[in-house]
Amino acid sequence: MYYPEPIARLIDAFSRLPGIGPKTAGRLAYYVLQMKEEDVAAFAEALMDVKKKLQYCSVCCNITDIDPCRICRDKTRDPSVICVVQEARDMIAMERTKEYHGQYHVLNGAISPMEGIGPDDLRIPELLRRLRQEEVKEMILATNPNLEG
Repeated sequence: MYYPEPIARLIDAFSRLPGIGPKTAGRLAYYVLQMKEEDVAAFAEALMDVKKKLQYCSVCCNITDIDPCRICRDKTRDPSVICVVQEARDMIAMERTKEYHGQYHVLNGAISPMEGIGPDDLRIPELLRRLRQEEVKEMILATNPNLEG
């Protein structure tokens, strides 16, 4: 081991993130080392806040800091149309277009037998409940195509 233990732990932590290899993890760790202590504390607090202060919306399963989320609370949206997306970031991409004005349902993943993810691991029961209880006239499937599912 060439690195002092705290840097080695930080490199290991960064390298667990998707798309971050050992070289990038090392660069990030040394960048953090050069940061002001208050900036590191703010970064650490932001990481903890993501885990402590976020939850899933009880209506659409979007990631939110209030329940129901802001989109589900918006009375100007068309409740008869639900756009089903895989991840919260897909919903954000749809919102950026400013063209869609219905509701959403976030599955929080995709079926992937190779990774052991089946229908029970997604927010499908919540979607079925919504379809039974709400007056939905149209459901748009805006999920990503893949070869597994």
